[in-house]
Amino acid sequence: MIVAERFAGLPDYPFPRLRALLGQKAGEALPEGAIDLSIGEPRHGVPEFLARALSADFAAYGRYPPNEGTPAFRRAAAGWLARRYGLAPDFLDPDAAILPVNGTREALFLAAQLAARAETQPRPVVLLPNPFYQCYAAAAAAIGAEIHYVPATAETGFLPAFDRVAREVLDRAVAAYVCAPSNPQGAIADLAYWRRLLALAERHDFLLFADECYAEIYDGAPPTGVVEACAGSPAALERVLAFHSLSKRSNLPGLRSGFVVGGEKIVTAFRVLRSYGGAPSPIPVLEAATQAWSDEAHVVANRTLYRAKIDVAERILGNRFAFRRPPGGFFLWLDVGDGERAARDLWSKAKVKVLPGAYLATEVDGVNPGAPYIRVALVDSLKTTQDGLERIAATL
Repeated sequence: MIVAERFAGLPDYPFPRLRALLGQKAGEALPEGAIDLSIGEPRHGVPEFLARALSADFAAYGRYPPNEGTPAFRRAAAGWLARRYGLAPDFLDPDAAILPVNGTREALFLAAQLAARAETQPRPVVLLPNPFYQCYAAAAAAIGAEIHYVPATAETGFLPAFDRVAREVLDRAVAAYVCAPSNPQGAIADLAYWRRLLALAERHDFLLFADECYAEIYDGAPPTGVVEACAGSPAALERVLAFHSLSKRSNLPGLRSGFVVGGEKIVTAFRVLRSYGGAPSPIPVLEAATQAWSDEAHVVANRTLYRAKIDVAERILGNRFAFRRPPGGFFLWLDVGDGERAARDLWSKAKVKVLPGAYLATEVDGVNPGAPYIRVALVDSLKTTQDGLERIAATL
């Protein structure tokens, strides 16, 4: 059997590694009393009004859905973008700049194909933050690119400083992935950061893939988005795809619904690519998603509950482990000295499951920037989250 060598060097996926570390099997139920704070799966409850939307046109599951989605979905996505980022009503054409996707993971993976080049020398480069979402690395490997990891540490404000990358590497770059608010650190990219990155992409001629799935979960002011940074320059949008999802915003990871937005030319190219290699969203899913993007009440309630859990975390852990309130997202990024050892201890002594930070990063020049950390997901109920945090404080 032939297996593509280009995938041989990919980092192991975090959760199988975590099961092996803790001596668990795939699909094994948690022991009684155990608390899982390892995975970023929202558990705040599905908005009830979506049940009606999903069943209103049940017969539509018997038809192939259109690749480009429905006009109502595209208008809802465009309307949310305009409200969320203060865009002029005519800045985005819903029919040309927006495309629905089956969750953002498959879209983030497929997007790298837009940057693929014929076999040329020197070898093209894809820039990734470190730590990073493993999907980005697989996408880079799929096009045969060299991966260049860019540290996203306390020293860089937990965002990748792409402008510190050597010029000869930037000149070979074909794409850069960035997650903002960042996973796992919760850092927010301000307008100046986005504009510097857009200018860098223009200067060195690479595409920018902005993973903004945590854009609606924030502690203070709403995070700036890359589309907002392009508002004064429509040409800049032509080298951008931004990815938005209902998984975190609306507690709907199982719906597998999101969208991409960008310049009309790049979205057109992505639409063609997905017509060959992507699965369109079912029509009932699009109808439910249309309603979800149009409703803000459930999002405000969602955000309020996350803030309450961050308040509890600050009270319990605020003077330990280099605790900082995450400006965005719902993870704590705690410096415990040795993340793997802490994860083992928390499981064996307190039955609390967390993710070692090293599993979300990779070693470069002998250093794994995630090694001292654990990632703690504040996704469960307030009571369960508080219990888990108190166990962490008592154990470590």
